[in-house]
Amino acid sequence: MENIKITDNHIHVDPKNGEGPLEVAKKFHRAGGSVMIIPNKPTWTVGASCNFDKAMHLVIKYAEEINNNTEVKAFPIVGAHPAELSRRVEKGMELEIAENMMIATLESAQKLVLEGEAIGIGEIGRPHYEVSPEEMDVHNKLMLYAMELAADADCAIQLHTESAAEKQFLEFAEMADEAGLKRYKVIKHFSGPFVSKNENYGLIPSLIATKSVIVEGIKKGNNFLMETDHLDMKSRPGAVLGPKTVPKRTKDLLQKGILSEEDAYKIHVENVEKVYGIELE
Repeated sequence: MENIKITDNHIHVDPKNGEGPLEVAKKFHRAGGSVMIIPNKPTWTVGASCNFDKAMHLVIKYAEEINNNTEVKAFPIVGAHPAELSRRVEKGMELEIAENMMIATLESAQKLVLEGEAIGIGEIGRPHYEVSPEEMDVHNKLMLYAMELAADADCAIQLHTESAAEKQFLEFAEMADEAGLKRYKVIKHFSGPFVSKNENYGLIPSLIATKSVIVEGIKKGNNFLMETDHLDMKSRPGAVLGPKTVPKRTKDLLQKGILSEEDAYKIHVENVEKVYGIELE
C-alpha cells in the first residue's frame, strides 16, 4: 500500500481565507496523500476586484506552488461555479449578460486546458438551491455548452449540481451524449454511493469520503473517485471534510479489509488517469 498514490479528487486551497496551498498539501501528505485535484474557488472568495480570469489563474499558481515545494502532485481544474451566475442576477445583472459572462469564462477555461495549464473544466453545473425557472434554463444551457467544450478538448468535466440520484445521472449522461462527450469524462462531484452502472449510466461518481458513503459504494464496485470538498476556510475548519480524510479513510478501510489494494489502486490511480488523461506513475 505504501506505493499506491492516494488522490483527493476535489479539494480547495485558499491562502486568503484558509491555510493556503502549502499547508493543506503538507497535511494531506503527512496523512498519506499523494495527488490533489484542485478547482478554482469562486471569485467572491478572493475579493471584490477578482474576475473569472484571475480566479482561474490563481488555482494554476497554487498547484505550481504545491508541485515546487511539497511531495504532493497537484493538478488544477478551472471553471465557473453556478453560484457565480446566481450572485450576479441577485445583484441586478440581467440574466442574458450574466449568461454571456459565464460563456466567456467557460471558453477561457477550455483554452487553459488546451494550453496544458489545467486538466479539466470545473466545477460547473447548476444550483443546489432554488432559482427561477428562467435562471435554471440558463444553467442547463451552460452545462451542456461546457460539455461541448470539454468534448472538443477531450477533457474531463466536474459537475456541481443538486443532490443527484439515478434520475439526474441519466439526465447528465444524455447531456454528455448530446454534447459528444465520453460519459466517463463526466464527474459528479460530491456524489453519494451511486457506483453501479445502472445507477450512474457510465458517469464517474466522485464520492464524498465519509465512511458510510465509501463503505456502501465499494459494495457495488470500484469505479469511482474519492474527495473531501475541503473548503480551506478558517471560519469553517475541516469543512466539508478535512484534508487528511481521503488518505486516512483509505488506509482505515484497507486495514479492515473493506478495501483491497487492487480497489485502492483502481480508485486512486487507474480511474484518475483514465478520466483526466494524465499519468500518475
